[in-house]
Parts: sequence; structure tokens; C-alpha cells
Amino acid sequence: MSLDASVIDQLAARLLAAPPALPGGEQLVPDWLPERAFDRPPVPAAVLIALIRRPEGYTVLYTERSPDLRAHSGQVAFPGGKVDASDADVGAAALREAYEEVGMRRQDARILGFMPTYFTGTNYLITPVVAEVAPSGPFVPNPGEVHSVFEVPLQRILDTESYGRFRIKRNGREHSTWQIDHDGHTIWGITANLTRQFRDLALGEAAL
Repeated sequence: MSLDASVIDQLAARLLAAPPALPGGEQLVPDWLPERAFDRPPVPAAVLIALIRRPEGYTVLYTERSPDLRAHSGQVAFPGGKVDASDADVGAAALREAYEEVGMRRQDARILGFMPTYFTGTNYLITPVVAEVAPSGPFVPNPGEVHSVFEVPLQRILDTESYGRFRIKRNGREHSTWQIDHDGHTIWGITANLTRQFRDLALGEAAL
């Protein structure tokens, strides 16, 4: 059995079997503190950490957001977005978004489990959904949302040497996130932090 396949087999036992309950506002600490306190409840969201089964091994799917979007334009992200009232749960939301953004068919994906929620400094409460995907066709970016799609080998994601630090100033204060550079793409911010949390969980170096 390859290391990739071994990691996939172990993931189901390390992930949450059901979506985590959303914590109350008093329990939430954002990844960076905004200048003003939030004046509304956090917005539930979901992202899909898609493990793509390729002949040469597993890869992890990322998108580069359209430069025309108002929020986070041009940044690297996982497929995902806000949970709609019509979504059965965060898993359904993540698969719906992946279909809308890159044409991933939900029947091609098998949800392995869920990671703990991640609270952002922009007041989003994100649940990462981890799925194994056997694509039946190519991923096609929706030009209204996604500029490009790319994949990073799972072995590169699991390698601690792949990670550096990204620093940015907000409101006069410096913030730091994980950073991964791959094939001309810079993954940083929420996406890199979630990638690192996934890596640590996959290798049994983080507790739920």
C-alpha cells in the first residue's frame, strides 16, 4: 500500500464523522482580530478539501479566485462558500459549491469526514469537509468565480518542509499565516492555515 493510500485509510478515523456543532459566539476567537467588534452573528460556510485520485498519486484541489470578485479576488482558495438554507448540511454545501465553481460532480466525491470549525477575522465560521474524489471528467473553472484550477501533490502537502510563513499588516498590526509556494501559486491566509491543519490531522499530529 502506498503512503497516500495509507493516509486516506487513516483519515476516516481521525476526522469527525458528522459535522461539528457550531460553537456559540462567546466561544469564538477569530484567526485575526478585526478593528471593530462584529455586530452580527458569524456566517456559516463550508470548504471542500478534495483529495483527487490520480494515477500518479493523490493531489489536493485548489482554485485561484477570479480577479473580478469583490472579496479575496485573485487569492488561492478551496472550493466553498456560504451555507445556503437549501443545503442539507455543510457537506452538501461544500459539494454544491465545488460543482458550481469547477464542475465537480457530487457522485464523484466520497466524504471522508469533517474538521473542526475555523473562525475568520471576516466573521465566517468555516467547516472544512474532506472528500476523496475520483473525477469522471476535467475540472472546468466557472469564469464568474474562478480564474484557474490547480492541484498540489498530497505528498507535498504532507511534507513539513513545504511550509513557510506569510506576513501581512492589517490596521497597523502584523499578522502571520502559513504559506505554501507551488508552481507559481502562493497559498496563504485561511487556505494555507486549513491546509496545515489538515496535514497535521492526516499525520496524527493534531487532536480534534
